[in-house]
Amino acid sequence: MKGEEKYRMILNAAKNVFAREGFYNSKVSEIAKEAHVADGTIYLYFKNKDDILISLFEEELTHIINLVKGEIDCISDPREKLVRFCNIHLGLVESDRALAEVIQVELRQSNKFMREYKNKHFLAYLNIIADIVNQGKEQGIFRDDVKSDVVARMVFGSLDEISTYLVTTRRRRFDSYEVAEMVGNIFLGGLAQDTQNTGKG
Repeated sequence: MKGEEKYRMILNAAKNVFAREGFYNSKVSEIAKEAHVADGTIYLYFKNKDDILISLFEEELTHIINLVKGEIDCISDPREKLVRFCNIHLGLVESDRALAEVIQVELRQSNKFMREYKNKHFLAYLNIIADIVNQGKEQGIFRDDVKSDVVARMVFGSLDEISTYLVTTRRRRFDSYEVAEMVGNIFLGGLAQDTQNTGKG
């Protein structure tokens, strides 16, 4: 088995163990058993359990960023892009519940991640939203007075809260696609250029 393949098997096993047992309750030996490797093999690739968690986050978010860019790059209308972004984000929560559990809940249980990790992957994800806003401003569709980086965090914050709700509640009360459309359209309403005032001195 090649090293890269074994690395990914360990990360996939860690995702399942963290989601099932919780980060604090999980043991490296459980991850090794799930991945069908010896305990010592884990330490050939990772320093400790926190390192596994952060590596899992980086790998998965890199994949998500590539997926989102591939989906929206061909869309010319920034309004459509923003709604599509919301759909993809919540759709991923529904399609991989184990990963969503790890990112929404377990990742935030790691002191190393919360206090020490320089989250460049997360910033790259936020920049996708910021770029959509900037595109809308350049096209005269979105307001000039909005700060794209602030809007990016506002949009993500809304999706993040809904994602956490989807992961932590047992009783599903709404359709994720419908909510994604609603979130996107609410922000579009706030971003929209006021055409009535355009050209007025």
